[in-house]
Amino acid sequence: MASQVFYRKWRPQTLAEVVGQEQVTQTLRNALNSGRVSHAYLFCGPRGTGKTTTGRILAKAVNCLTNGKDEPCNACPMCQAISEGRALDVIEIDAASNRGIDEIRDLRERVNYAPNQARYKVYIIDEVHMLTKEASNALLKTLEEPPPHVIFILATTEVHKVLPTILSRCQRFDFRRISQTDIVSKLTRICSQEGIHMEPEALRLIARSATGSLRDAENLLEQLTTYYGSEVGLQQVQAILGTTGDWRVKEVVKHIIDNDVSAGIATINSVNSDGLDLRQFNRELVEYLRGLLLIKTGSDEAIDFTAEDKAELKALATKASLAQILKAVKLFGQLELGFDNYSTLPLELALVDCALTPEEEKGSLAIEAEPELRQPVTAAPSPVAPPQPKAKPEPTNIPTPTPEATITPPEPGSEIEQMRQNWRQVIEQAPENTKRTPAIAILRSAGVKPVAMEDDTIILAFRYPYHKEQIEKPENQQIAEKIIGNFLGRPCHVRCIYEPEANHLLRAALKMGAQIIDVEEK
Repeated sequence: MASQVFYRKWRPQTLAEVVGQEQVTQTLRNALNSGRVSHAYLFCGPRGTGKTTTGRILAKAVNCLTNGKDEPCNACPMCQAISEGRALDVIEIDAASNRGIDEIRDLRERVNYAPNQARYKVYIIDEVHMLTKEASNALLKTLEEPPPHVIFILATTEVHKVLPTILSRCQRFDFRRISQTDIVSKLTRICSQEGIHMEPEALRLIARSATGSLRDAENLLEQLTTYYGSEVGLQQVQAILGTTGDWRVKEVVKHIIDNDVSAGIATINSVNSDGLDLRQFNRELVEYLRGLLLIKTGSDEAIDFTAEDKAELKALATKASLAQILKAVKLFGQLELGFDNYSTLPLELALVDCALTPEEEKGSLAIEAEPELRQPVTAAPSPVAPPQPKAKPEPTNIPTPTPEATITPPEPGSEIEQMRQNWRQVIEQAPENTKRTPAIAILRSAGVKPVAMEDDTIILAFRYPYHKEQIEKPENQQIAEKIIGNFLGRPCHVRCIYEPEANHLLRAALKMGAQIIDVEEK
């Protein structure tokens, strides 16, 4: 007999064996005991949580030849036929590949025929949300007036896509993500029966990576034993998952708390240089920051870390404010969907943003009048002396304004002033095909702002040289021009300058009518 994969070999055969769905299984057992079985059920929830398995068990229970009033016996010919997938009266349909009107019309014709051997014909339709609108309407007709010998079990991971009229004709059961404790318990039983020796910490790591899907956890367990044999340790699990090792994550978190941007970027780039998965690294980083947040708020019992990790987190929590931790969790948590490639830039930008003060963040969105500018001016303004022109390379991709060209200060209501005041809106209204690019991540970061306009050229100031260098790459500069041009309603060019800190005297001079006649680039 051919060997079976773990998730099939260890698939529950009774409702009592279904893991983590007691609210569903107990209700179904009560219905079987009382003989009040519905003609249509809808099982919805995340993948790998037991929807289809529960449907098969229910099909066995209603057709069991010896029991069926609580659980299937799994010994009679009918139970065994259903378990082995050879029962003619239990039909499984994959709606993802049989989603058209013709397939459902064929089903409507066949439901009228009596069962061959079983008491009920049971149709299990998986991923029912994949049916076309026409096919869904055809299925609805059958659900409205079903033959007495037919039971429908519909399963879906996206219940919001199912027609409301179909939902109203089914008994709905919501399957939850399975807890890490329940997954570890099931994996421990499998290891015991299969002769696998695995460290408890390794099992917990498998359970965390499965994110509530028992099937994913069982598949990973089998993959590990196929590769490493019956002795599996924590390091082997980390290697299969592509994790980087806790020490790297802890180092970055320490640098975040210490506001040590330089050391943090060095650590991130060392992870990238070693060829490790940045997505996985960021997941671990967010999980560790979450643990720090929970400890800071006194919720130690909600995290599943070792005693040593908890002790380190408590030490870090004493050095950081709640606002600082919350800011870091939000910044790095938002990066999960932003990795289109393996660039370290999103991680680096989040790290820099973590170190910015609220005043610096405010300055990145709009240039506001400084407190000293609100005081009455008693002396006539002095013209700003132009700095000596400095030789600089000519960019090859866009035309550069001629040296000594006059940049007039923005008038109230002018385009550049509107852009300054609405810089966040400029980013939010960016074209869809630019919203997952490194360029928009740079423009969104603190320390970037428009400062002047020369004809169709927008001058952007950057507080950090690294951001300026990145946006000057041809592919990023083109996207920046597209984003700003979208706001202006016409094509434009972008020129970048380095402005390391707020120059209050320059801004005061501009407010009082001075003109910038040259901009020195660093």
